[in-house]
Amino acid sequence: MKKEIKVFAPASVTNVSCGFDVLGFAIDWPGDEVILRIKEKPGVKISKITGDGGRLPLDSSRNTAGVSLMSFVEHLGFNKGVEIEIHKKMALGSGLGSSAASAVASVFALNEMLDSPLSRKELLPFALEGEKLTCGGTPHADNVSACLMGGFIIVRSVSPLDVINIKTPANLFCTILHPHIEINTADTRKILRKQVLLSEAVKQWANVAGLVAGLTSGDYELIGRSLHDGIVEPVRSILIPGFDDIKEAAIKAGALGCSISGSGPSIFAFSTSRKIAEKAGTEMKKILTGIEIAGDIYISKINKVGPRVIK
Repeated sequence: MKKEIKVFAPASVTNVSCGFDVLGFAIDWPGDEVILRIKEKPGVKISKITGDGGRLPLDSSRNTAGVSLMSFVEHLGFNKGVEIEIHKKMALGSGLGSSAASAVASVFALNEMLDSPLSRKELLPFALEGEKLTCGGTPHADNVSACLMGGFIIVRSVSPLDVINIKTPANLFCTILHPHIEINTADTRKILRKQVLLSEAVKQWANVAGLVAGLTSGDYELIGRSLHDGIVEPVRSILIPGFDDIKEAAIKAGALGCSISGSGPSIFAFSTSRKIAEKAGTEMKKILTGIEIAGDIYISKINKVGPRVIK
């Protein structure tokens, strides 16, 4: 067994417009890096965190990576200690699954050190333990599933856990604009409507079905027609400065569609080529710059690898 390992776990885009809490996919960058070391003294200890501005707790029981790893260690009956270093390479509260990436990286790393006794799907329940900290109740499985399994996922059920990978077109590109503001996931869930009209729900279900059909068949026009959210996006978008103009700019640049990544503030757009994806990113960022907010642009295909060993 190795004494030390370093892994990278990617950011993820979830909801994907119409698929609130049920759709998600991994991207190439940004993400989190975690270093695990095996120690003789039992227990899980977080020795170092960087890139978080001193905001994340070193207490393993209050950290998503620590909680996930503790549950995995208990399940395995592992009688040695584990020391973790967490290096955040993505912003907190970005809408790109920051807490999920740390949780996934920790359990994936230990599983790799032990020669993979569990499959990635079998690791999901342990990564979800960390997500409970961020939502204060039943965790949403979209971020951790996309991050851990890679590719594009559907969360059919959380209890019992049922996650499915689906195929996506080879030339589907994602542009992500991350405004340098922070939005708390728990807060954005509180402002959502508790009830919706049946007619609105039917439209949403139809768009989810259309989006999945478009992705699996490579029908880009169907993907574009289906990227519409009439329930969650209208509420959450009011928290993102310039959202409507940014969305319009992306579509005018040739993007298939544009919506909020997770709970925001990051915004994603799908395109059929890197050239269009880059043009959409340029136009999206112009709007953000015009309202004097800094931001980052990421261009990625669907990341089908998920977490990986880098050392």
